[in-house]
Amino acid sequence: MKMTHRTGGRSAAAQAIFALALLFGLAAAPHAAMAADETAAQTAADDGGDANDPLEPMNRYFFELNRFFDTILLKPVATWYDGVVPEPGRNGVRNFLDNLRSPVILVNDLLQGEWERAGTTASRFGINTTVGVLGLFDPAADWGMPQHSEDFGQTLGTYDVAEGAYLYLPVLGPAPPRDLTGFVVDIFFDPLTYIYWDKSKTVPTTRFVLNGIDQRARSLDTLDQIERTSVDYYATVRNLYRQIRKNEIANGNRDFNDLPDIENLNFDTNEPDSPQLGF
Repeated sequence: MKMTHRTGGRSAAAQAIFALALLFGLAAAPHAAMAADETAAQTAADDGGDANDPLEPMNRYFFELNRFFDTILLKPVATWYDGVVPEPGRNGVRNFLDNLRSPVILVNDLLQGEWERAGTTASRFGINTTVGVLGLFDPAADWGMPQHSEDFGQTLGTYDVAEGAYLYLPVLGPAPPRDLTGFVVDIFFDPLTYIYWDKSKTVPTTRFVLNGIDQRARSLDTLDQIERTSVDYYATVRNLYRQIRKNEIANGNRDFNDLPDIENLNFDTNEPDSPQLGF
């Protein structure tokens, strides 16, 4: 379905939205992950060095560029949004945006062979689009079908595709090769990619802007705390991103084979080299 261009004002508005999206996007991309796991955010290690970050000088430059635009534009807008729009309204926006992404989640559920989760995604989309008034409400969650997220980067991870060297880009934020590939592929999975309103960029760009503002508003306190307590803010964000992505790929299931090696610990106090407890 293609909507024809009728007014110059609408075209100008579309161009303005696209320009704002570029600015918002420079700082918005990491914030979805930050808001998703506050506990992980507070415990992420401040490891200054990383063997899988060969482009660190360039990555740090783009990271600081993002912080600059976040400080002068995205954070003030998100703070205003958080203060002016009541919580039910913000929740409605979040529910609506999550519902729009359901087709992408469904495809990736199927590609991962997660049939039960695919059924949940399809049921959620049908229920929330109808009973939930186009996704503004989330009755499916109250009926035992909680929301989850999947993307093609996660799908590649389930097939043991390596993340690749860490990469941080303008607009996209953290984008190692596996996740960058997933981002591109998901564009083709998304039905909104093929919906046109005036120009092809209007619908996806508007959603991108709304998502960036909403995610930033939801992570205001978390990101402030991370920045205050981090020895190296860049390294903390990098490590946190990896932790969250690893957890998402595992669908929250802990890999007990990935725990620290403790087989050499000896708790027999009769042995001469046993650890001693002093009080």
